[in-house]
Amino acid sequence: MAPFVPHRIVFANEKGGTGKSTTAVHVAVALAYRGAKVAAIDLDARQRTMHRYFENRAETQKRRDITLPGATCEVYSGDSAEELDAIAARLGESHDFVLFDTPGRDDPLARHVATGADTLVTPLNDSFVDFDLIGQVDAETFKVRRLSFYAELIWEARKKRALTTIREQRKDMDWVVVRNRTGYTEARNQRRIDQALTELSKRVGFRVASGLSERVIYRELFPSGLTLLDKGHLGELGTSHLVARQELRQLVAGLALPTATRDQPELALAQAGER
Repeated sequence: MAPFVPHRIVFANEKGGTGKSTTAVHVAVALAYRGAKVAAIDLDARQRTMHRYFENRAETQKRRDITLPGATCEVYSGDSAEELDAIAARLGESHDFVLFDTPGRDDPLARHVATGADTLVTPLNDSFVDFDLIGQVDAETFKVRRLSFYAELIWEARKKRALTTIREQRKDMDWVVVRNRTGYTEARNQRRIDQALTELSKRVGFRVASGLSERVIYRELFPSGLTLLDKGHLGELGTSHLVARQELRQLVAGLALPTATRDQPELALAQAGER
C-alpha cells in the first residue's frame, strides 16, 4: 500500500482584499470538523492574518473553557524555498492537510507553493480589477485577449506536474477560482465576468466555485477566532448569518477536497481514482 500523502491546499492571489485568509481559515476549520488533522503555514509574516485568527481561537477556547476543532498554524518568515518545503514535509508527517495562506502581493515563495499545490484556491472579487490577475480583456468586447503572467505560471506548473504525477503518486493540480463578494456586483458587470471566466477556464483549465459574500459577520468573528461553523458558540444568529453559513458549506463542497485521513488511506486511494 502506498504511503499516505497529505493534501496541499494553497490559497493564493497576488491582489489583497479578496477574502483569502478568511476563506483559508474557514476551510481549515471545516476540514477539522470532519475529523481531519490540519496544519497551516502563514507565509505573510507581516500581516499574519491566518496565524492571528488561530491565536484568537486558542484564546477563546481558554477563556470559555471549551474545545474547538482547529489547525496547527505556523508562520514562515524566511526566504528559502528549501527550508519552507522541509517545514511542510515535517508537518505533513502528522497531518492530513497542509494549507498555505500567501501574501496578497507578488511573492517568490507564494509562487513556489502555488506550483506545488494539490488544490490551488484563488479567491477573486467579482470585478475586472481582480480578473486582471488571471487574464486581460478587451476594453470594448470584454473578450479575453491574453493570459496574465500568473495564469501562465500556473499553466506551465500544471503541465510539468502532469509529467511527474505517476512517479510522485500525486494527482493533477486542481485549480479553483472562488468568486467572493458577488452580491455587490452590478448585474451587467457580473454577466461579463461570467463570460470572461467561462472563456478563460476553458483555455487554462481552472474550475469556478461560488465563494463568500461581503458580510460584517466575518470581521466580527476575527477577534474571537470563531467561524460560522462553530454552532452553539456564536449566540443568536440572524437570517443573514444562516445564509452565510450555507454559502460556506457550498464553498467547501465546491472545492471537492478528499474526505479520507491518514487513518483511512484506502479511502484516499479510492477517491484519487474517482477524481
